[in-house]
Amino acid sequence: MEDTIKIYLADDHQVLLDGIHSLLNTIPNFEVVGFSLNGTNLYQQVIDYSAEILILDLNMPEKDGIEVIKEFSQKGIPCKVIILSSFDDLKLIKEVMRLGASGYLTKKCAGENIVEAIHAVHNGEDYFCNSVREKIFHLVTKDNQKVNHNFTLANTILTDRELEIITLISLELSGKEISEKLFISTNTVETHRKNIMKKIGAKNTIGLVKYAIVNNLIIP
Repeated sequence: MEDTIKIYLADDHQVLLDGIHSLLNTIPNFEVVGFSLNGTNLYQQVIDYSAEILILDLNMPEKDGIEVIKEFSQKGIPCKVIILSSFDDLKLIKEVMRLGASGYLTKKCAGENIVEAIHAVHNGEDYFCNSVREKIFHLVTKDNQKVNHNFTLANTILTDRELEIITLISLELSGKEISEKLFISTNTVETHRKNIMKKIGAKNTIGLVKYAIVNNLIIP
């Protein structure tokens, strides 16, 4: 039997809250422990209800979602945050990534993706719905070549080679393409990839790309 995942909802639209609440209540191991229509005191409420996942709208009255996630980041709360927003602006997406959000869904795709997102984030993965994922990868396509060649190794846990490889992965190069570019075997590329993921705590490719963007290996 799966452990119960405790979820807190924060959105200023009651109808949307009710719809998400009803949907999540149909999932056996999900428990919606509370909800809020504004951003005030969300930090304390999430702690009081021992929530593991916070579904957070960015456009909230009294205290917006950015302020909320900044507070969570500063205070080191263990609850993981999935952003639910009407907007898919790249600067906004990058900002919440930098602040530690584990997921980002647009409200258009919430119905079909929210259950999958909660499972993924609870398992330690980063999750972005398809439209957001496409925008993120568009930042780092080979055509755009948004590599930060002035990046320094200060405060990074990755080696020079690992930084090269994570950047090339973010540019959507395949293992074969990376091996040819760096004159190493595909097995070596895969070994580096596994080591990178272990070091930075990423569990999928979008986690690697998120790390590259947040740490300015790639410049949006």
